[in-house]
Amino acid sequence: MRQKALSALRNSGKGHPGLDFVVLAMQGKKIGFAKVIKMIDNLLATLRKEQLDDNHKKEYCEKQFDFAEDKKKELQHALSDLETQIEDAKEGLEQLTAEIAALEEGIKDLDKSVSEATEQRKEEHEEYTELMSSNGAAKELLNFAVNRLNKFYNPALHNPEQDGAELAQMQDEPEKLGAYKKKGEESNGVIAMINLLIKDLDKEMIEAKTAEKNAQADYEAMLSDSAEKRAGDTKALTEKTDAKASLEMDLQNYLDTKAATTKELMGTEKYISSLHAECDWLLQYFDARKAAREGETEALTNAKAILNGADFSLLEQGSQKKSRKFLRA
Repeated sequence: MRQKALSALRNSGKGHPGLDFVVLAMQGKKIGFAKVIKMIDNLLATLRKEQLDDNHKKEYCEKQFDFAEDKKKELQHALSDLETQIEDAKEGLEQLTAEIAALEEGIKDLDKSVSEATEQRKEEHEEYTELMSSNGAAKELLNFAVNRLNKFYNPALHNPEQDGAELAQMQDEPEKLGAYKKKGEESNGVIAMINLLIKDLDKEMIEAKTAEKNAQADYEAMLSDSAEKRAGDTKALTEKTDAKASLEMDLQNYLDTKAATTKELMGTEKYISSLHAECDWLLQYFDARKAAREGETEALTNAKAILNGADFSLLEQGSQKKSRKFLRA
């Protein structure tokens, strides 16, 4: 029976070191079956515990791999989203910077245009004022000349009251008066020519007055439109400047988050690497180890059964000897 038990153990193949100790104990023949059976029970308990440990370790490794890989994918996805957000923010900042520069340049050009228009309007008004003053003085001189000519050629049209005021005017501009007087003395046709000149002056003054009025109206409309546009552009500039500042903060947050996420991803990848070092061997050989333990357990169980059978046989032999001795007595 010892040999049968040894044969059962050897047939299990080379495996757990504890199995070798059981075989050595049985070969020595100095240890009773009861002690060998106890060794087998202890080894069976050890094999069960080792298998249970492997089961737990396998479950742990698989769960950790699943968790770490899911986290890795999540972090990679987050990094991809952050890259998109960073690129969008950079493009937005570039666009806002260009729009802000355009608004600033537009406001600057608008202010320059308003300044130039104001200077032009000032010059035009000065020219208008000078023209009206000059034409007014010319009309007075021409009217005086006509009145003086009428005194000699058309007494019925002469206005004596005009002589005094006109004379004072003549004293201020003697050369002009002299010229008109000389012409007026030539013929009555000169009076018609002077009246034509007066009409031309009146027409020029009316046209100048209308042009001045229109120019002033256009200038005031331009000022109103420019003020409205400047206010709108200034508001837009403020809004875009605020938006740029906000987007710059967002970009910095994205960059900080990316750095932290990248660091976390590196840590996760390092953890996965450590899991591979810890678990790959067990996961690769789990089935083989389990099968080996099952074989060893079966061999030990068989050997134990054989040894238990041997003990029962020895007990029966001992009882038979006692019975024979009793019968002889």
